[in-house]
Amino acid sequence: MTSFGESHGTCIGAVLDGCPAGLELEEKDIQKMLDLRKPGQSLVSTQRKEDDKVEILSGTFRGFTTGAPITMIVWNKDQNSKSYEKLRTEMRPGHSDYPAYVKYKKFNDHRGGGRFSGRLTATHVMGGAIAKKLLKTTLNIETHSYTCQIGKTKMKKQFNPIEKTIKSTYSNDVRCPEENTAKKMKKDILQARKKGDSLGGIIESITTNVPTGLGEPIFGSLESEISKAMFSIPAVKGIEFGSGFTGSEKFGSENNDAYTYKNGKVVTTSNNSGGILGGISNGMPIIFRVAFKPASSIAKIQSSVDIKKKSQTKIQVGGRHDPCVVPRAPPVVDSWVSLTLADHALLSGKIKTVL
Repeated sequence: MTSFGESHGTCIGAVLDGCPAGLELEEKDIQKMLDLRKPGQSLVSTQRKEDDKVEILSGTFRGFTTGAPITMIVWNKDQNSKSYEKLRTEMRPGHSDYPAYVKYKKFNDHRGGGRFSGRLTATHVMGGAIAKKLLKTTLNIETHSYTCQIGKTKMKKQFNPIEKTIKSTYSNDVRCPEENTAKKMKKDILQARKKGDSLGGIIESITTNVPTGLGEPIFGSLESEISKAMFSIPAVKGIEFGSGFTGSEKFGSENNDAYTYKNGKVVTTSNNSGGILGGISNGMPIIFRVAFKPASSIAKIQSSVDIKKKSQTKIQVGGRHDPCVVPRAPPVVDSWVSLTLADHALLSGKIKTVL
C-alpha cells in the first residue's frame, strides 16, 4: 500500500497493489470502516468536520477487484491553515516539526502536521478495509481492536471478541466494550481537555481464525511485521504480544502455553505467546496491546524554540485537535493487522492471486 496526501492538502488517498482479482468490492465496504475513525463525531475527538467519503478511482470493474492497483481518495474539505502560519518557525513540542524541518530542509508542509498528521490514518483504513474483507471472505479471519486503557483508567477484565457483545465496542465514544469503564474514560478525557491537556492510552487487538504457519522468520517474522505496521500509526510508542512485559515476571512453567487437542485440533490451554511462536502464527488468536502517547497538540502554554530567530519562545498550539487519539484508533489498528496478515496469507499461498 502507498499512502499519499497531507493533512491540509487537496486530498488524501491510498493505492493498494497486489489485491487478488475477484473480490467483491464497492465503496460502501471501505466507507463502513472509514466512518468508524472520521473526526468530529464526539467531544472526545477533534471538531474538524470531514465527511471522509471515499472514491475508488481504479482497480475495480462491475463490483469486483480486477487484480490491478486499487486507487482511492478522500477530499479534504474542512482544513483551516491560518492557525499554523505562526508555526512555520516555532517548533511544537512532541511533534515531528523540528526533525522534519531539518530532514527536508524546511520544504516540509507544516500545516496540521502535513505528512505526519493523524489525518493520514484515513488512508491506512482505505487499504485496511479491503484487506479485512479479503481475510474474512477467504479464511474467515476477523480482527477486533478496542480501547482497554485511557490514562490510568483500565478495563477490569480482558474482552472476548468471539461474543456477540463485540458491538458494544462502538456503542460509546471511547470504543471500550466495558460500559462503566467507558464512562470513566470519557470523563477523564473531557477533564483533560478542559485543562487544555491531553491523554494517551492502550488499544488491545485480538485476531481469530488465523491459520498456523503465517510468518517469514527471521526478519519477516509475524511479530516483526505487525510491530513495524503499528509504528506506522502516529502517536504509537509501544507494543507487547500475549503476556508481554508481565511475562518477564513469571517462571517458564507459568508462561509456557501447554498443548492439547480440542475437536481433533492442536490448541494451547493458555495464550501467553499471543498466538505467535518463533515469529510464526500457531493457530491461536493473535493478541497484542499497543500504547499511544498523549496527543501533542494541547492548549497549554509550552516552552519551545523559534528556528528563524534562534531564540527560546513560548508556544500555545491553536487549531482543532483530539484531546485523546485513542478512541479513533481501533479501526486503524484493525487495518494494519489486516494488511499484514493479508500479505503473509498471499506469501504462504493460503490466499491465491485470483479468487
